[in-house]
Amino acid sequence: MKYQYVIIGGGIVGLATAYQMLKQKPGLKLAVIEKENAVAAHQTGHNSGVIHSGLYYKPGSLKAKNCILGYQMLIEFCDTYGIPYELCGKLVVATSQDEIGELNKLYQRGLENGLNQIKMINQQEALEIEPHLRVVAGMQVPYTGIIDYTAVCEKLAELVQEMGGEIYTGHKVENIHLSPATATIITAQRNFETNMYINCAGLYSDKVAGLTQKSIDTRIIPFRGEYFMLKPEKRSLVKHLIYPVPDPNFPFLGVHFTRMIDGGVEAGPNAVFAFKREGYKMSDVDLQEMFESIAWPGFRKVMVKYWKTGLGEFYRSFSKAAFTKALQKLIPEVQEDDLIPAEAGVRAQACDKFGGLIDDFKIIEEQHAIHILNAPSPAATSSLSIGSTIAEMALKQYV
Repeated sequence: MKYQYVIIGGGIVGLATAYQMLKQKPGLKLAVIEKENAVAAHQTGHNSGVIHSGLYYKPGSLKAKNCILGYQMLIEFCDTYGIPYELCGKLVVATSQDEIGELNKLYQRGLENGLNQIKMINQQEALEIEPHLRVVAGMQVPYTGIIDYTAVCEKLAELVQEMGGEIYTGHKVENIHLSPATATIITAQRNFETNMYINCAGLYSDKVAGLTQKSIDTRIIPFRGEYFMLKPEKRSLVKHLIYPVPDPNFPFLGVHFTRMIDGGVEAGPNAVFAFKREGYKMSDVDLQEMFESIAWPGFRKVMVKYWKTGLGEFYRSFSKAAFTKALQKLIPEVQEDDLIPAEAGVRAQACDKFGGLIDDFKIIEEQHAIHILNAPSPAATSSLSIGSTIAEMALKQYV
């Protein structure tokens, strides 16, 4: 089956890319292939549904540019197609005097990223917004919202098909053969011949890239984020989204409280090394994938450097009491029996050979291919902007 473009991966980045390509070049012969039987089956469908403002990201980075533009594009898309969302806002909370310096740095970064409606607030102002907080100072971020990204993906898939694109679920990529003129994507069901393929395979993006590239300088390391839900009678403890001041050494935002579009309140996540790339439970283990991660020189350096932090994350994974204690830093009234286990997610975190957890999006081009090798949060918020960027890159090479 011959296509001008094939997109590997039916998550939000792959579908947004297909949508933007068909918008920019109507009539393209384009296919999206997804190994699961439905779109949004992994990172997209397991995230906490936050519309991110662009607060945290280094000014000028791909994350900052795409999040801020993608935010506006996402809101317009949802308004156009009637997808529910709520811009409920969030507080970033300093719980001790020691955290105020980092909170001020974060505020300045937000201003540099164009978020001119963010506001530093004192303890009393924070308590008027969220009465149950432990807080010494805070930052109000009115841009932040909540949404169901699976619903966004389902609408994107519908639009892609209406515009003439084809979506094949249940098609796992087994190999890719390159010739001077084309690439052939091989699945168990059929082969897809294409001028160019776009690798949006998320947790397996490095594996897909490795089918045609002998040396990949990036390895996807899976980190599981485990969550609890507040039981319904305790949801009133949280009126907005509540985040701690993040550790600047890690690309994670810390344990926080997230209101959900369905009315629930999520608490978490921790960030533990997953023993399987799609390991949503502690018992999910794939020995080959686990040893591949541990054998990666960069990840071994991460483990040596941050072993204390890693042990703390694993401890919270095994101890509900420890998880509760982390949440009580923000809301002291939360008790162990207020927490109901919830679905976990797995973050595809790219790690370089030198021990760096790559903090920005990473997109590389080769003949016949574009690989998105790092697209963690805020990729869902940024997806329509990332898709537009990838579409422009792809359409320059082949039309």
